[in-house]
This record gives sequence, structure tokens and C-alpha cells, in this order.
Amino acid sequence: MKQHCGYAAIIGRPNVGKSTLLNHLIGQKLSITSRKPQTTRHRLLGIKTQDNTQFIYVDTPGLHQRQGHAMNRYLNRAAISSLVGVDVVVWVVEASKWTQEDDHVLSILRDHSSNIPVILAINKVDQLADRELLLPFIAQLQDKYSFSDIFPISALRGINLSELEQKIATYLPESEWHFPEDQLTDRSERFLVAEIVREKLIRRLGEELPYRLTVQVEHFADEEGLAHISALIWVERDSQKAIVIGKQGQLLKQVGTEAREAIVELLGRKVFLQLWVKVRAGWSDDERALRQLGYTDQER
Repeated sequence: MKQHCGYAAIIGRPNVGKSTLLNHLIGQKLSITSRKPQTTRHRLLGIKTQDNTQFIYVDTPGLHQRQGHAMNRYLNRAAISSLVGVDVVVWVVEASKWTQEDDHVLSILRDHSSNIPVILAINKVDQLADRELLLPFIAQLQDKYSFSDIFPISALRGINLSELEQKIATYLPESEWHFPEDQLTDRSERFLVAEIVREKLIRRLGEELPYRLTVQVEHFADEEGLAHISALIWVERDSQKAIVIGKQGQLLKQVGTEAREAIVELLGRKVFLQLWVKVRAGWSDDERALRQLGYTDQER
């Protein structure tokens, strides 16, 4: 049986469910998720090998219009660069909710993917109060772009995902597999651990602070079946450090407990996790600091 292998980029504005879709397609929690926009900051490959096909899904940060901040510019570069060399694009929008940022994504698609088939995935259909609104919404979008296919889906509930994946497979070329059959991602365990810690922080903190913190794994070593991990949580001000630590250290302790449990599940071994909070003023609007903290444009 001939093998097929190729890249499918999952794109869209922030908070439409791209990472949730990736996780459900590959059948495992890989990308971190939260209700807050811009949770995804890095381009990440999710690899699924099934029968004679290897799907290489490219999860991307949400495309947005804000360019004045170094982090925002990095996020857009990471997302746009993911359109280069892919075999199919899956554009995720939210059912019956069209915004100016969706228009922005549309303009990027017109500029960067003119020769690439684009599948429109209309997500969160399970949340529609009136399903009759879906058909006119689809008709409205069909006037905006020549989509190869349109799928109403629920990434969270798994609605129509197998049908979506079957269609994605038809666009993947005949090719040898690019990765070993059992490989799940191109990212290291250190990267995934840092993302887990950041996810637990995001879910416990208020609206603004998550965008002013990042996590860097400083030490990662295995000793007799026990992973010793030390991670730094970088914030921009002393007041933010106090919030992350919490009263009598309680918030940081809770984050550490939740993160350790998730890391144990990821690594399949016992974990000793230490978290430290440090201040680096203005890191998120400093191109050099971003590079030092791991925000670099990766090439596939």
C-alpha cells in the first residue's frame, strides 16, 4: 500500500479552538489550551501516523491585527510562516461569529495561500442556540473565498472530526513518512514541560497577567526514573511576581501541584518540580529578550 504524508496548517484568529482541534485530531493533549486568547505562542507540529498516512498538523498562534508590540509581531510571523510549504490549510472560524480579525486572516490567506487548498472548519456548532443560522452563515462565507471544502465541527465535542480528517488525507501527497511512526511532535520534552506550567498559570490568573509571563525550563535531568525539573517563571514587574506567588505562596504551590501531575502523565515517570519567579522588565516587547527566552522563528 502506498504511503501518503504531508502538512496541514491549522490557522485562524485567536480563541477559535485551533489547539483544541489539534489535540482531538491526534487523540492526545499536546497543545496547551485555555479560554484566554493567544494561549498558543509557538508553531508546533502534531504528528499522527495511521494506516498508510502520516498527518503532520501545524498548530499556529492566532492571527491578529495588533502589531505595535514585539510579542504580537512574533506571533503573527510564526503563524504566517506556517503557510509556507503546506499541502492544505484548515481555517478555523467560530460558528455565526465573524470579526474584523477574521477579515484580517482572510486577507493573509489571499496573499499567502493562493495555490493551496483551504478547508473551512466552522467550529463550536454545538454552542449555536439556533442551528438554522448556520446555513446563511455558510452562504455568507462562500462568497468571501473559494474554499475546497466546508465542515461544521465541534473540536471540543468531536463532531464531524473524522470526516474532516478523511478530507485532509485526500490532499496529502504520496510520500515516505517524514517522522518515525511513534513520534508525536517535533518539540522537546523541555518545551512541552514549560508549556504545561504556563497553561496552569494562565488558567489561574486574571485577564492581563498571562500575556506578561513566560516559562523557561532551566534544569531537566533524569536520575533513576525520577525527572528533576527546575523552571523559571518570568514576569515584567515586582507586583506581577507577587501575584504569581500568591498569598503565603499558595498560588504558586497550586500551580506546581497541577503542573507536576500533568508532567507525570506526559513523561510517564515520577517528577520533582521546582518553580521560581523572576522579574525581567519589558521582556515581552524586546526582540532580543524574546529570542533569548525561546521565541524564535523555527523552520520545519
